[in-house]
Amino acid sequence: MKLQKQLLEAVEHKQLRPLDVQFALTVAGDEHPAVTLAAALLSHDAGEGHVCLPLSRLENNEASHPLLATCVSEIGELQNWEECLLASQAVSRGDEPTPMILCGDRLYLNRMWCNERTVARFFNEVNHAIEVDEALLAQTLDKLFPVSDDINWQKVAAAVALTRRISVISGGPGTGKTTTVAKLLAALIQMADGERCRIRLAAPTGKAAARLTESLGKALRQLPLTDEQKKRIPEDASTLHRLLGAQPGSQRLRHHAGNPLHLDVLVVDEASMIDLPMMSRLIDALPDHARVIFLGDRDQLASVEAGAVLGDICAYANAGFTAERAGQLSRLTGTHIPSGTGTEAASLRDSLCLLQKSYRFGSDSGIGQLAAAINRGDKMAVKTVFQQDFTDIEKRLLQSGEDYIAMLEEALSGYGRYLDLLQARAEPDLIIQAFNEYQLLCALREGPFGVAGLNERIEQFMQQKRKIHRNPHSRWYEGRPVMIARNDSALGLFNGDIGIALDRGQGTRVWFAMPDGNIKSVQPSRLPEHETTWAMTVHKSQGSEFDHAALILPSQRTPVVTRELVYTAVTRARRRLSLYADERILSAAIATRTERRSGLAALFSSRG
Repeated sequence: MKLQKQLLEAVEHKQLRPLDVQFALTVAGDEHPAVTLAAALLSHDAGEGHVCLPLSRLENNEASHPLLATCVSEIGELQNWEECLLASQAVSRGDEPTPMILCGDRLYLNRMWCNERTVARFFNEVNHAIEVDEALLAQTLDKLFPVSDDINWQKVAAAVALTRRISVISGGPGTGKTTTVAKLLAALIQMADGERCRIRLAAPTGKAAARLTESLGKALRQLPLTDEQKKRIPEDASTLHRLLGAQPGSQRLRHHAGNPLHLDVLVVDEASMIDLPMMSRLIDALPDHARVIFLGDRDQLASVEAGAVLGDICAYANAGFTAERAGQLSRLTGTHIPSGTGTEAASLRDSLCLLQKSYRFGSDSGIGQLAAAINRGDKMAVKTVFQQDFTDIEKRLLQSGEDYIAMLEEALSGYGRYLDLLQARAEPDLIIQAFNEYQLLCALREGPFGVAGLNERIEQFMQQKRKIHRNPHSRWYEGRPVMIARNDSALGLFNGDIGIALDRGQGTRVWFAMPDGNIKSVQPSRLPEHETTWAMTVHKSQGSEFDHAALILPSQRTPVVTRELVYTAVTRARRRLSLYADERILSAAIATRTERRSGLAALFSSRG
């Protein structure tokens, strides 16, 4: 009972969630206290985005886990956590349906263990080579990609995707992921020569799907395809939830292993946002013959929910291609492609390609230089970039009330065109487009530097400046921007979609730009869970780009402010970036990598 009391105290101190304690007491309340503690910690870590709990964190009090330190006296020093856990009816090696699975030296929730095995099996076993006419493919690629003496990594990526059932293309902003996919789809259709080739496009959020639709459409218009060939490429992308057939008010999906998706080729953008459970569901719903092309930036933030699937997959990208694969890619691209060394994760490595040249950010781009320095973890280079005369980046301090007001003034200026169109009662599509030109990004949700505090202060400030007119009896006002926080497939609205409240003669309605390019409006009372979004978290901004992005870092160090978060925020900016940060907070963030504990990379390495 003493342990139970300590667990409840941990909830009071926000070291655990009530859910963690409830889970531990339900599955292991009558077990050895060590099992109860392990269950609580496992549940807690899953809530933090980790897939598993390594026993080293229990055995060595690794990272000085605060809860473990307070509870270890109750349990006594265990010399063998593995033996203790396996003696419990709540734990097995996976050969029995137990709530927790001990695999090697990692403890899993049962569903996470199943999800991880599904993903590992897919990339290890299903990922076979596709036989192609190499001469025809080389000729097709030469027509689509300009001849170059240097390695054209876009061409290499296309060759990788056209010769494997599963491929992963990773690259930073402006490296041409969408251009590459447009050209490889063109090659695929040309080589199909009239055979059935059902293509679907998807992304994790509505915003990312809309961006994929827009950018791929532009790229395809530049390619030498007949009208008939163009018809075979879909005009719009869908969210993964919509693709899989999410059911209103249910966790069930229309498409699964028993009712697979009707497609031959699937392109998935913003793969870094896909969590482990969603990746597992997607894999389950794929037909056996389908090709899958994942696009993303391995250096961005990991998914909000558990896992860092793209990061785990791309952990082997720097190892290079096998010698045999490098030879094939050299023949297909007409350029010598160097091979790597070793045989570890060979099949996976041969399916990966990193796009290494940015076509958006040249040497005169502060945004590009800054993103590269952050990605390297080079604090001095970051400082040097800001000291140079780049016109597209600026760093401001937020140390005083005056600094905070100045930041609000600059936000008002950033949203200036949007507010002007709002007052001019412009068409909803123009207003939505203008809103997406500027965005305040935050690391936190709460506090004066977080989303909640900033949204309230911005509303107050805009009210004072007579830019908006709030009604004290309603949260709704003309021009209120909102972000959907919960999927509603019946309405066709999904987590991350942004709408604008406007009255166009039918009372206030919220207007959304849909992935197919149409505009739809919904009564506020019908909206699923939503929130004001003058400012949004960096996580929510993934899949979006803005002409001008402004990142606000908190005044105190916090674990969520990491290198990946800052890099992701910086790369949301197309033309201009404003950074509000204390020097020491920025330096600490750049030095801190996001950690997601999982066994996925190890499962890849165990296969040649």
